[in-house]
Amino acid sequence: MRPSPAGVSSHESRAYYRELLKRPAFGAAGFDLDGLRTGMATRRPPSNCAVKCFPAPLDGIPGEWVMASGANPDWRLLYLHGGGFVSGSGAFYLAMAAHISAAARCAVLLPDYRLAPEHPFPAAIEDCIRSYERMKGSGPSGPGPAEATFIAGDSAGGGLTLAALLSLRDRGRPLPAGAIPLSPFADLTLTGESMRSEAQSDPIMSPLCLPEFAVRYLGGADPRGPLASPVFGDYRGIPPLLIQVGEHEIIRDDSVRVAAKARSGGVEVKLEVWPGMFHVFQSHEPLLPEGREAIEHMASFMQSCMSER
Repeated sequence: MRPSPAGVSSHESRAYYRELLKRPAFGAAGFDLDGLRTGMATRRPPSNCAVKCFPAPLDGIPGEWVMASGANPDWRLLYLHGGGFVSGSGAFYLAMAAHISAAARCAVLLPDYRLAPEHPFPAAIEDCIRSYERMKGSGPSGPGPAEATFIAGDSAGGGLTLAALLSLRDRGRPLPAGAIPLSPFADLTLTGESMRSEAQSDPIMSPLCLPEFAVRYLGGADPRGPLASPVFGDYRGIPPLLIQVGEHEIIRDDSVRVAAKARSGGVEVKLEVWPGMFHVFQSHEPLLPEGREAIEHMASFMQSCMSER
């Protein structure tokens, strides 16, 4: 494991975490799908007015490009939003995408993949693969090949990042230079020990919500399949991974187990378990010190992937 260099969380983050703990985690008082969808459909634009955001409907899948000043339109990152496979939108992640674009000097594509239960497994994976393959040949400036491609995502989007990699590899399709799963929801059998050890410490998700997500997404599919639960995947031939996760997450062990499985398949993996941090801490605005540092780590990882090619 590779924690934050400081070894402990910042004063700002500790105070923020204590405030988060004062309210019930999602799912603790019932599963409010409508409320979750409404909240995660909120448009959260970048605070920097120099960042450009514009529609990018690729292959019939709604999406949006995010470009910070000075970003290279031919360095393209597909970012897959979270939301438990049943909610979420690119609009909710515009600010985070802007931070990544500025740090890595890349163009970020946010697709709105289909959601369960209306579109159960594997619809979301297929949409992510289609978005990735179209992104390779069409960027924010229009048709044109990418110089470099990456895939990232958080929570359900982190699981989809891993599933997309496995599926692209299995189909013999070109793979990205690297991938960045953030707090990936990668075990729909819900067997990680952190489900129990962090049940009272996770301020974002209650263990009670995870079965609800899994049932709606799977639609009767086997949760042990590697595309449904990438923790069970064979990672041979997969490009380098940077996995970031917070200490206080009920799905923390999904990241730890994926990292171990990928390493056993010969994949270069950087696993960062951030002390005192919570689910997708990188997305909370304004950015916490750890959020800023984590995004800088993402940018450095992408640079290292390119320098090693």
